Amino acid sequence: MNICPCCGAKTEGDLRATACAACGAHAVGPPLARPEKELPSYLSALGVGASSVLLLVVFLVNTLLAFFEQKPAPAFGFWNVVAAGETAAWRLAWLALPLSLAVIWAGVRVSAKIAREPARFTGLRLADAGFKLSVVLAVGLTALVGLTIPERLRQRERGIEAARNVEGYEAIKVLYEYRARFNSFPATAEDLQKLPDPDGSVRRLIDSMRSEAYEPQSAIAALPPPTAKTGARRGAAANVPLRPVALRTAIGGDVAGEALSFTNYKLRLPGQDNKLGTEDDLMIRDGVIVPAPPLPQAPSRAAGSQKP
Repeated sequence: MNICPCCGAKTEGDLRATACAACGAHAVGPPLARPEKELPSYLSALGVGASSVLLLVVFLVNTLLAFFEQKPAPAFGFWNVVAAGETAAWRLAWLALPLSLAVIWAGVRVSAKIAREPARFTGLRLADAGFKLSVVLAVGLTALVGLTIPERLRQRERGIEAARNVEGYEAIKVLYEYRARFNSFPATAEDLQKLPDPDGSVRRLIDSMRSEAYEPQSAIAALPPPTAKTGARRGAAANVPLRPVALRTAIGGDVAGEALSFTNYKLRLPGQDNKLGTEDDLMIRDGVIVPAPPLPQAPSRAAGSQKP
């Protein structure tokens, strides 16, 4: 196998006898003799060292950028620098970490090659320094990423919870828009039809708002029974206690027919399974999303009658 000095193609046979199959060139004499002394190559070692230094510079630059991006402007301190390093490590996790592992692998190969053929290759110290720097960088990136995993998981859980509560926040917005317009919370879901619905939020709340899960309340004065002393004094009404009355109580009690201004409410919305009474229900109480209590279960019937 010969290499044509004219085009670089690989050819079989002697070029002095046969022409090159690629370019048709003929050899005009014997090949040149190898030099008596050849300088060893340091290109492989230089590549390993330069690659490790470049990765370190990229990491440091990203750390500085993350440091100055913090709001409010942080002071130079150990934990502020660590926080910036964690941010930079997350940004470079899918780039710098694989590249640093590749440089480590290349450093091992180059060091072995230099040790095996010292006459042809040189730069063992440079390759070894690049290898060690890449190991430090890979370990540092892994440690910084690992330190932030618990907080990242907590942020992910908060994001999932916020996504689940979107419907609840939308319901709160609609109910308080109704209160701002009519000075009272709605008595039933049908009352919400009085509101304008440019984005469809009112219709979505009406569709998901069930009568058994919505309970508006109003504070009503509870008059004490008339006595000889209290009946003669009009000023006694100033000390009348207030008691919260729900809509069902107001309709069936002695305040039926009176116009009530509902000041409080409780609303239970079905969760992602669209079934009311399960663990993923949303419970809203006066504009605050609270844990949904379990619904009371109906008493189960006995399998058979017992004799006294």
